[in-house]
Amino acid sequence: MSSSSDTSREGESSKWLDAHYDPVAGLSSLSSCIALADLHGDGEYKMVVGDLGSGPYNMKLKVYKGTSLLSENALLDMPTGVVAFLMDQNEPRTPAVAVASGPFIYVYKNLRPYFKFTLPALEVNALEKEVWDQAKEDRIDPLTLKEMLEGIRDKAEIPLSVRSLRFLMLDPQEMEAFVNTYKQLPLKRQTVITCMATLKKNMADEDAVCCLVIGTESEEIFILDPEAFTILTRVSLPSVPTLLDVNGQYDIEYRVTVACRNGNVYILRRDSKRPKYSIELSAQVVGLLRVQKNIIIGTSQETLHGYSQKGKRLWTVTLPASIMTMSLLEQKSRSIQAVLVGLKNLEVHLYRDKNLLSVISTPDIVTSLCFGRYGREDDTLIMTTKGGGLIIKILKRTAQFEEKDTSSGPPIGQSIKLNVPKKTKLYVDQTLRERENAVAMHRVFQMDLYRLRLNAARAYVKALDASLTPVSSTMQEPLTLNAIVQGIGPRFKLILNLQNTSQNRPSMQLLISFLYDERLYQLKPAFFKIPLLVPGLNYPIETFIECCSDKGISDIIKVIFGIC
Repeated sequence: MSSSSDTSREGESSKWLDAHYDPVAGLSSLSSCIALADLHGDGEYKMVVGDLGSGPYNMKLKVYKGTSLLSENALLDMPTGVVAFLMDQNEPRTPAVAVASGPFIYVYKNLRPYFKFTLPALEVNALEKEVWDQAKEDRIDPLTLKEMLEGIRDKAEIPLSVRSLRFLMLDPQEMEAFVNTYKQLPLKRQTVITCMATLKKNMADEDAVCCLVIGTESEEIFILDPEAFTILTRVSLPSVPTLLDVNGQYDIEYRVTVACRNGNVYILRRDSKRPKYSIELSAQVVGLLRVQKNIIIGTSQETLHGYSQKGKRLWTVTLPASIMTMSLLEQKSRSIQAVLVGLKNLEVHLYRDKNLLSVISTPDIVTSLCFGRYGREDDTLIMTTKGGGLIIKILKRTAQFEEKDTSSGPPIGQSIKLNVPKKTKLYVDQTLRERENAVAMHRVFQMDLYRLRLNAARAYVKALDASLTPVSSTMQEPLTLNAIVQGIGPRFKLILNLQNTSQNRPSMQLLISFLYDERLYQLKPAFFKIPLLVPGLNYPIETFIECCSDKGISDIIKVIFGIC
């Protein structure tokens, strides 16, 4: 076992080059917070990372060039998404970087702050506003304010604002200072961004202008214009979105696949105010990707599911450990698309549909994955670990992936779709003719079927009368007989092939004799005693026939079975 596992590890390591490993890089990130982009238009791609930091005040936006840190910017809140996108058609075509953090989207161009988009404010609870107005006029003390806010929180349909929620968490000695600090400020209820992705505007080219698609804590999806940052589309969801996958073009047709906190996956289409399709799962979604026309979903139950665009389950794979992160591997030179799955058992699995292509062993648990062009290498895999490490691997140009079916069920070849031709005009005309003449065609079919049955019955009776059937007519001795005549005369060789067709009962004490015209033929020998016949075996019996007449007359020779 150890030798086979070592051999498999050597095979997997031969596909990847270990370019860089820094166990103390100090990076804590997610797959949604890593992007690769040519930020300066020089053909060398940089890595942009939203670093979650080790505490509540160490969030930063870091840019790496090769293995060194190029720049970093402080973030006021925890990043939930980082994407690189083109805002306009201006030259030079350098992408901007959008960072989702709290209720804001920070846009950077040339690694400098360019624009800040703020989510629209939500409706404030009227009772909550009235209570804070009373506190502003010093008509109620902090303890009374707390009691009134707790009553509103338990009964109100509109949730409380962040200010009220923070106030309810304070100790009694801290309440008065908090009220004095914030009571003069206007009361706002702000949502936060939970996920972010990009959507092509009107072209499918790689360097096309992209819109931003964001999901919010207020159970909504926004699509933003890339130039004016106005809201183009606003869609409400049944639950809070956590993961996004987008494809298509905004001006033509697009699909937004959203995984929500209620354990369901919803599919949105253009001009639809509500989800078009819904996928209900029995566990929380921890990974969501689209590979060609299929949706790949990873759940907290250590399973990987494949679904169609309409929500039909295609396959399921059980994984050896919990899923930590997922990402798409797209090798454009070979038109290969696969799914990278980071597991808790220090491995990264590569799947194409339900087939395992490769296994990468890592020194620590992988928390984020990103595959693409980095530097001047097209196929680079970037991983960050739970301990803050940074791993960079390069896929060899000579690497070949072999599909291994890890799940029970039909073989790989059965999942390959057949190239079914399109319906021709002749086929359509035939179907119309069958619909119009269905009754007459059914009658003709029935008549032909009756005629076939009649001819088969006549042939069977004729074979019984002539004793030409080679099958035994009794179930007590189920035998088959096949006769072969060899020679050109006047001396012939007759070979009888006997076989017992029963399941487990041998045939014993059988005799064979021949009934023939002694004036025409002479058989030597003409009588046989058959040995025990084992089921399933073929027993050849030979005898010789000599023709006694010189007139050229032939007759039938019958073989007769008997029991001693």
